[in-house]
Amino acid sequence: MSPANHYKKTEKTIIRRVLAFLGVIFKAVGRFFAKVYQTGKQRFTIMLIPHSEKSIFNFRVSVFSLIFSGFLLGGVVVSFLLFSTRFSGLSRLVDQKETALEDSRSNIEAIREEITELKKVSKTFEASLKTTMSTFGVKGDVKAASVLDGGDLSSFFDVQEQSEGIGRELSELRSLREFLEQSSDDLLRVSDIMSSQGDLLVELPTLWPVEGGVGRITNYFGPEIHPFTGQWYLHKGIDIAFRRGKPIVAAANGKVVERKYDAMGFGNYVVIRHPYGFATKYAHMDTVYVEEGDVVTQGQKIGTMGNTGLSTGPHVHFEVRIGSQVVDPERFLNVKSDLR
Repeated sequence: MSPANHYKKTEKTIIRRVLAFLGVIFKAVGRFFAKVYQTGKQRFTIMLIPHSEKSIFNFRVSVFSLIFSGFLLGGVVVSFLLFSTRFSGLSRLVDQKETALEDSRSNIEAIREEITELKKVSKTFEASLKTTMSTFGVKGDVKAASVLDGGDLSSFFDVQEQSEGIGRELSELRSLREFLEQSSDDLLRVSDIMSSQGDLLVELPTLWPVEGGVGRITNYFGPEIHPFTGQWYLHKGIDIAFRRGKPIVAAANGKVVERKYDAMGFGNYVVIRHPYGFATKYAHMDTVYVEEGDVVTQGQKIGTMGNTGLSTGPHVHFEVRIGSQVVDPERFLNVKSDLR
């Protein structure tokens, strides 16, 4: 037999076997579905027998009907469970929203109280600002904070008037903001004046020459009886007594022009020249920290209180001169006190 005929015979054999196998499978599947169909067509009689003498109620149902009813009942149960779960979630969400709304109402009520207090504070601030501006001679139109009067949040929770209530409160807050902005400009002008005065004060001998503002005046400016000669003389400054070693500070910005020791007079003393023709002297010092030519600033330590020269106890003799004329130092020391 030729190879070609052999291959054809083998091919036909394989095809017959495959077709036979498929036929067996199809027959088995057909028998299965036929059996299922026959089983599903089977009917059952369900009888409901009452405990009374009424007639018996019965009905017949197939397996397919029971299966369909089971699926239907399962679907209903699953749907009910899903709906219940969703309803519970929505209920919790509603509860959370209600709680948040109550919190918001409480917060808004607190804001309302704060706005009321803000009105009171703004009125007090307005009065204080007017007084301050008047004291420094600053002209300005301070608008009354009464623009906030009459504000009320009572309609805030009224749905019909909610927009109107919010608009009114926002308008009042804008008015307050404008008032504070204008007040800031006025305060800046006052600050500029105070700054310029502060710059002037550090160049004038207005600072108490004993550190910490301590000490007491034992001798004042003017005619006095000399403690050693017993004769009348002009006391050209003031004597401030305290304990030995207490730091002495410069009364104003300036330059040290003299640092000497006078055994029969001022002992260790320092003279500082200031702007505008002023000069100050610090005498009877125990130690001196500065030298001639040093530039000092107001409040800088220049030495310590002592009892050098002709002195009856630890103190500092403090003089103020304008040009060649001595003046009462208290006039200048009171300047800063009056501005505090």
